[in-house]
Amino acid sequence: MFPTLQDLVRWLPPIDTHSFFVALGMLAAGIVFLVEKRRRGVTDHRIWYLVLGSLAGASILARLGTWAQHLDPTKNLSLMEQLSYGNASMLSALVGAWLGVHVAKRVVRYPYRTGDLFAPAVALAMAIGRIGCLLTEKPGTPTGSGWGIVLDADAAAYTGSAAGVPLHPSFVYEIAFHLVAFALLWFWLRHRQIAPGETLTLYIAAYGVFRFLVEFVRGNEIAWMGLTRPQLFLLATLPLLFARIVWMIRTDRFRAAAPAPALPSQQERTASREQHA
Repeated sequence: MFPTLQDLVRWLPPIDTHSFFVALGMLAAGIVFLVEKRRRGVTDHRIWYLVLGSLAGASILARLGTWAQHLDPTKNLSLMEQLSYGNASMLSALVGAWLGVHVAKRVVRYPYRTGDLFAPAVALAMAIGRIGCLLTEKPGTPTGSGWGIVLDADAAAYTGSAAGVPLHPSFVYEIAFHLVAFALLWFWLRHRQIAPGETLTLYIAAYGVFRFLVEFVRGNEIAWMGLTRPQLFLLATLPLLFARIVWMIRTDRFRAAAPAPALPSQQERTASREQHA
């Protein structure tokens, strides 16, 4: 495990590895967002309030999402402790970013859908941020075979894993998923006739299904009926998301309306009349 960049490469400064890759992911996401914003011709300055709302919502709810881990409140951190250094949840961060954008829209009265601007940026940020998780967190459950990540005694003690046992590289699976999702969003879906904002819906739905499945090899604590807390959360929210997608498809609302044909100019109308004279 590599808690700091110096543990990874000797000549690098002792910066927290996870925080570094999260920041790098945010930087890459910002570049992607700017490129897509320019391509779509978005010039409304209020869009930056939505970006601030997404960042604020993600940072706050990422911590709050893991606050009540125990039924006994005395076993949980205080609110300030949780916000300062408590565990963070990527699922909660996504929910927080979504809420933050919608709150900002209400505050600044921004009327347009923005999911298409955020979707590829979020996918790339998740892929890069998960590299930090791969280098600093418990890899996953035992593979039961000879392949996987094998930790030495120190790394196993640091992550609470078994030493000398091949473990599922669950974060590698996530990195691969988000890179594929980014490629599909960037090179294909953003050029399709899809209703405004819905590429983000498709990405979040796909990630929800993937995350539910990868949790079985992630090694997170079992909360109830053999499922982890993220799985229980997804079990409650995914049906709502899929119901919305089905409704959108059945009512033909996923397909963007075709642009209205341009009206002929005065010069074109005059030329047409002269041809038929």
